[in-house]
Amino acid sequence: MIAATLWHTLIEPWQQGIDRRALLEVVLLGVTGGALGCWIIFYNLSYSTESLAHALLPGLVVASLIGAPLVLGGAAGLVVAALAIAAAARTPAVGRDTAVAVVVTALLGLGALLALSPDTPAGLGALLFGDVLGVDDADLAIAAGLAVAVLAALRVLHGRLLLVGFDRLSAPSLGVRTGVIDAALLLLIAAALLVAVQGLGNLLVIAVLVGPAACARAVTERMGTMMAVGAAVAVLAGVAGLYLSYYARTAAGASIAAVIVAVYAVAVSAGSRRTPRAGPRRARRPRTSPVPPAA
Repeated sequence: MIAATLWHTLIEPWQQGIDRRALLEVVLLGVTGGALGCWIIFYNLSYSTESLAHALLPGLVVASLIGAPLVLGGAAGLVVAALAIAAAARTPAVGRDTAVAVVVTALLGLGALLALSPDTPAGLGALLFGDVLGVDDADLAIAAGLAVAVLAALRVLHGRLLLVGFDRLSAPSLGVRTGVIDAALLLLIAAALLVAVQGLGNLLVIAVLVGPAACARAVTERMGTMMAVGAAVAVLAGVAGLYLSYYARTAAGASIAAVIVAVYAVAVSAGSRRTPRAGPRRARRPRTSPVPPAA
């Protein structure tokens, strides 16, 4: 009797086609975001990724208003944001960090005003908070294509990404152009944002790209293991979030984000207990004289 009840509880949320499509979308985006997010963490691009996600909102809204594909609107929003940040950063009195903050805040505010205006078509609010239950077969095909492309690119670039991340100064002498690697990683992030934002929303997509990778970083050390753990955490948290959304009657995107935050808290706690205390070791004097940095 207990086994039958448990089985019914597990399969009930997936009786409808809309729920099964949402599940598949979450799995595809979880695998992509979990693996790519590890490189976002490794390259300290969390803030940049969040900025890109917020900056493309006006393009998404305008695309919805005129009936254009959301992918094209988001891409246009990213281009406008990049040009605006570059122009603002050229002012010495502003500075790059301030330029990024001002431009991203302005674009996010503009997108929110357009999306929440009563004159806009119904459903644009989903661009802010996501509508993973509203994905169709075309969205699934795009998500599947993204997963294949991102994972293949990460496999090809794995060694170069590690080299640039660990020793950026020595990479050119070994035949690796750091600018090309940085650009390739940013393009992968932009592509992931353009696809994932349609299901998870502009305000929640960063949770899938950064949260699972941060969980993996807290409990693993090797990049390959970290990517596998990050993808697994993203998928499991996504599925758990859909269960929570179904039985608690909460928004799917927000439920997924809440589960990721909870898992991260547990991972950080476990990682802090696993990490040995290094205080006494740091107090010891080195056996050899430190090597002076290269000029």
